[in-house]
Amino acid sequence: MTATDNKEMIEKSMKVNGIGTNYLEAGSGKETMILIHGSGPGVSAYANWRLVIPRLSESLHVFAPDVVGFGKTDKVGKEEYTLDKWVDHLIGFIEEVSDGPVYLVGNSFGGAMALHIAHRRPDLVNKLILMGTVGVEHKLSYGLDRVWGYDPGIENMRELIQLFSHDEGAAKNEELVRLRYEASTETESEEAFRAMFYDNRQKRLDELALPDETLKNIETETLLFHGLEDQVIPFEETSYKLMQLLPHAELHLFNECGHWTQIEKTNPFIDHILAFIE
Repeated sequence: MTATDNKEMIEKSMKVNGIGTNYLEAGSGKETMILIHGSGPGVSAYANWRLVIPRLSESLHVFAPDVVGFGKTDKVGKEEYTLDKWVDHLIGFIEEVSDGPVYLVGNSFGGAMALHIAHRRPDLVNKLILMGTVGVEHKLSYGLDRVWGYDPGIENMRELIQLFSHDEGAAKNEELVRLRYEASTETESEEAFRAMFYDNRQKRLDELALPDETLKNIETETLLFHGLEDQVIPFEETSYKLMQLLPHAELHLFNECGHWTQIEKTNPFIDHILAFIE
């Protein structure tokens, strides 16, 4: 067990479905929230959720796992990075840390995981919160093609950070660029990322999507977030469509915001979540 830079978050590990799983834990509230990160190179639960966990954990018991192949969670063979592997692992994680249904928060790729969990195991999900999510059929965007087709390099990482963020200054933050670049070049993580997304990117995106008719049958109350200037996951083709398909969904669209809702709009994002789960 290791303390992270933020004293309110503790980094832990355990076996889930035989997979060594790294996760963050914070808070001790009666209700549990699970945060599922996205799929950018060098991403981890800490990178995605470090800004939101402190406030959320004031009233909730919060867990944020590294998904299989990401962060410090075990890597697997190239052919094992499948939707079922990811979803089954996350279901196992939820069952390990909670005795009842949880609030499930999914970012982008993590949003697709959350939708599949709500479809397969609705008993595990109290409410859904999805941000810049995939999980509905749409064409691969230029931005996502660049993210999943990333070749390690400082300037390539700088381009991705600019794609993720509406703030032009983000790509000039040398510490941020170098931290994400260095995380993306860790040998096992780089190999895993290439195995997951580098080839057949539209096929992978299609695999993550649920059919429209399936989405119409997800009864879970859902809050959708999206940045109007998102260059990676266009809201018209994803969150707007999901709002029309999911029977109990509402959409909050942030202006002057790209793909990093939880980073660019941290406090309003948290405010809306807390109001939604009251």
